[in-house]
Amino acid sequence: MRPPILRRLLRRVASATACGLLAVLGAHPAPAVAAPTAAAAAGLQQVTGFGSNPGNLQMFAYTPDGVPAGAPLVVALHGCTQSANAYYTNSGWTKYADLWGFDVVFPQTTSANNALSCFGWFDPADSTRGRGEAASVVQMVEYAKQTYGSDGRRVFVTGLSAGGGMTADLLAAYPDVFAGGSVASGLPAQCATSQAAASGCQTGPQKLTPAQWGDKVRGSHPGWTGPWPRVAIWQGTSDYTVYPANATALRDQWTDVWGIGQTPSRTESLPGNTTRSVYDDASGQPAVETFSVSGMGHGLPVSPGSGAEQCGSTAAYFLDTICSAYHTGVFWGLDRTAPGGGTGLPAPAGLKVTGVTASSASLTWSAVTGAASYTVYRDGAKVATTASTSFTDTGLTAGTAYRYSVTAADPSGTAGAGSSAVTATTTGGAAPATCFTATNYAHVTAGRAHVSGGHAYANGSNQDMGLYNVFITHTLRESPAGHFVIADSGCQTGSS
Repeated sequence: MRPPILRRLLRRVASATACGLLAVLGAHPAPAVAAPTAAAAAGLQQVTGFGSNPGNLQMFAYTPDGVPAGAPLVVALHGCTQSANAYYTNSGWTKYADLWGFDVVFPQTTSANNALSCFGWFDPADSTRGRGEAASVVQMVEYAKQTYGSDGRRVFVTGLSAGGGMTADLLAAYPDVFAGGSVASGLPAQCATSQAAASGCQTGPQKLTPAQWGDKVRGSHPGWTGPWPRVAIWQGTSDYTVYPANATALRDQWTDVWGIGQTPSRTESLPGNTTRSVYDDASGQPAVETFSVSGMGHGLPVSPGSGAEQCGSTAAYFLDTICSAYHTGVFWGLDRTAPGGGTGLPAPAGLKVTGVTASSASLTWSAVTGAASYTVYRDGAKVATTASTSFTDTGLTAGTAYRYSVTAADPSGTAGAGSSAVTATTTGGAAPATCFTATNYAHVTAGRAHVSGGHAYANGSNQDMGLYNVFITHTLRESPAGHFVIADSGCQTGSS
């Protein structure tokens, strides 16, 4: 690349938004010329020789001890300015790889491909079937199938920001490879097909009908008639880098591909001020799910902690709200991977919650012919085995959502497939107010405030916090969830 071009690229990088998702393109060098990367964390291993690698990507993998052949595979794509190691460290996927038993591949692009290390979701040379980075990712999948014995029927892809845009493109171009996907703060498949159109997609994708959005998917692999991937969509309502309109377009796109309407089959409140909307297919199974995180800015939702539904760690663009890896994994059925292995007796049908208290949840399900016992799983972990078709789980925390599934076992003890999961939320347990002390820039990045006219304003109260920069610091008190007020004089109900 000639120096004048490099100088223009650097000027554009300097003016890019905080996310760095803007499409700053660089030509692909030969695959042998790759930018150096930071040392991988323990447990994350770089893989070489996975294929011809037309997109000049690097492959990293996390393979937990004891995962058998035939396990699922998750492909996780980082955002701009990030790395495979950052996604491995902060996203939370490794926790559930250990718990539920699956392998994770972390593709990595570098500044050798793009000045901001963005995946080329906007470039047909990288985002279409058989070409560039998309083809390199699929070669990594094939390597994992041959080397780790990954189940080709249960390959899933997830990504943040530019990685989310590439995720949507991969799902559209390779529905024969990916059984499901999860797009976090990302873009619809083939929203942009040029550098010039990329930033327009971020701030407001084209106003297309669901059928027109669906046509972009159908046109990515002409002749494919299904099955289509099941798609989760994560979006913060205060994301001013990739606007929430993209989540609406993604929903329209994938519900149209599935041939279902844009009215949700049901909605549910989750932790982190999150609303889940479920769109069922013709058989009544979730095909598309949207997760709208009120007040969250641009990033991947995580929830640090040791709880069954907590995961990840906070860092740039990893925001403390809710563990998206857990809920995405449940949507894909990864929590039912280890129990039963999907063979033997059929999954129990009709699992439902019949009652809750502040410390208990009661369940019933339909009997399975030939079953000698049933095993109940809470958040992917075994909690009880019973000969009955009902169970009451006790000792729970008030005001908490728990996810349950059930397997049936024959007289020899061989377990069958896991049921569809249900959620039981215990009563009571109102969360206390929480305070956050940070710069105005950090508050906006974390989704606690927004920018207007160069000033930062607290979400909910809309109080003026002063200039949007890293020099002014405020304490914001959150109560109720998503509503922030300035509390510089002191916060009496906890701090963070």
